[in-house]
Amino acid sequence: MNKSLLQIIGLLLAAVLILSACSGAATENNANSSSGSGAAGKDAASGKQVELSVFAPQEAGIENMDVNKFSKHIEEKLHIKFKWETTPGNAFGDKKQLLLASGDYPALILNAGATKADQIKYGQQGTFIPLNDLIEQYAPNIKQAMEEIPNLKESMTAPDGNIYALPRINECLHCTYFQRVWINKAWLDKLGLDMPTTTDEFYKVLKAFKEQDPNGNGKADEVPYSTSSDGTWGGGVDTFLMNAFIYNDAGRYLSVNEGKVAYSAAQPEWKEGLKYLNKLFTEGLIDKGAFTQNADAVKQLANKPDPSVGVIGYANIGSAFLLNDENPRHKDYVVLPPLKGPNGVQLAGYAKGFGGGEFVITNKAAEEEKIAAIRLADYLFSEEGTVMTTWGFEGKGWKNAEEGQVDYNGNPAKYDVITKAPSASGEVTLDETWWQLGTMKMLNSIREAFVAPEDPLSAGDGARDYRFWLAAKQYEPFAKPEAVYPSDVFFKPEDALTISQIEKTLTDYVKSSMAQFITSNKDIDKDWDSYMEGFKGLQLEQYLKIHQDALDQ
Repeated sequence: MNKSLLQIIGLLLAAVLILSACSGAATENNANSSSGSGAAGKDAASGKQVELSVFAPQEAGIENMDVNKFSKHIEEKLHIKFKWETTPGNAFGDKKQLLLASGDYPALILNAGATKADQIKYGQQGTFIPLNDLIEQYAPNIKQAMEEIPNLKESMTAPDGNIYALPRINECLHCTYFQRVWINKAWLDKLGLDMPTTTDEFYKVLKAFKEQDPNGNGKADEVPYSTSSDGTWGGGVDTFLMNAFIYNDAGRYLSVNEGKVAYSAAQPEWKEGLKYLNKLFTEGLIDKGAFTQNADAVKQLANKPDPSVGVIGYANIGSAFLLNDENPRHKDYVVLPPLKGPNGVQLAGYAKGFGGGEFVITNKAAEEEKIAAIRLADYLFSEEGTVMTTWGFEGKGWKNAEEGQVDYNGNPAKYDVITKAPSASGEVTLDETWWQLGTMKMLNSIREAFVAPEDPLSAGDGARDYRFWLAAKQYEPFAKPEAVYPSDVFFKPEDALTISQIEKTLTDYVKSSMAQFITSNKDIDKDWDSYMEGFKGLQLEQYLKIHQDALDQ
């Protein structure tokens, strides 16, 4: 019996050793299969897949996040099982606030839209957890980005030293220089006109467009300059032209001069810019509906049977025209570089920053969920994750460039677009991407690594993106980043509330007054002092002080 017992024990020990070896091999294989983020969501102690609860917007083009192919790719790669709670994008902000107020929220919030004030508020309350240690231990891609991208770490770090949210890094040259306009080159050529370079030359070109029948139909039906003020990207009569007089960010009207914060719309140079715009409007060179119409009205005007618009005041020429070969009118338009004003000012609007927090981990996350979530973020910060969340899978949305193909900068290209890139409009399915949901590290170096199409005016997103990049390159030499108030400064929660209350009132006042000055409902010379006096009651001085204090810190 003793001999039999020893044989049984020996067999049991051998079985244990074999199972242990198999388990170790499986663990090693799983780790190796998760390149870029290690064994991501897998709980090393239990060997189980980690369930991660997520709140996110449901974009119109994505059928269901549960069956989304990129979701499945991440689950397999990072050993995560997503538990989605979604709501339509237009209701997401309100639902998020309700969840946070109720205390019933998930472990992870994507597209959180957390302002700097939100990050401090919810961070101090403990709702958003600090990410510093998680990044240090589990996120090499995020660490590398913080080391290599100027000001990224500072912009993410709250005054208490904690990082409560990750931004969506989305460098885009044509987004940086979105305050641009497009001019009808066919009309310039027909009338024998050079590309205008100054505000005076621009005035003369608009006069020629109005008076010399460039569309050749024998009618005075040309509109020299059209835009709208309905929030269409890059729209508004001041967005481009005011930068020939004073720096205009086309939103907050803030600027910085030798470290001092100023309000551009309350400066003498702004007055001179208004006089110029009033001259254009009074002489019928700016569309009379520029302050009242929407983008659809501009589009209808631009697409009349006879070409009718000389200059389109939008960032995207596609806001007025279909960018395809079946509707070729867009090919007549080229970007107009920044104009030089009467005092030598020639600036490009410049919008750059890392924005708010789009990826937050809450105090509802268990330890294994925290680790899984930060490793998810780290994967999205990888080039593979960034390319896939934007263009989808290799062989479908993109492919590796072929030998001899060159990128935007004339270097050997790395990627090539296969199909139309997805968009949140629902025109093209997003079911193979997340369309940049949550976070990523999209750098200009990635965008510019795609093949440069031979014809930037041809159909397709590859050509469109290249066309916009070429346009932005003409604006880049006129940038003055030091004049731009940063978009990612931390404010105290109470100051952020004050800013939000004051800012809308100020912006509404500036826009309303601008429309009245330009359309001559108010006299610029006679009513300017009254306009300036109005800022006192709108707390402009306090608004500037808060921004100055935050900038100094």
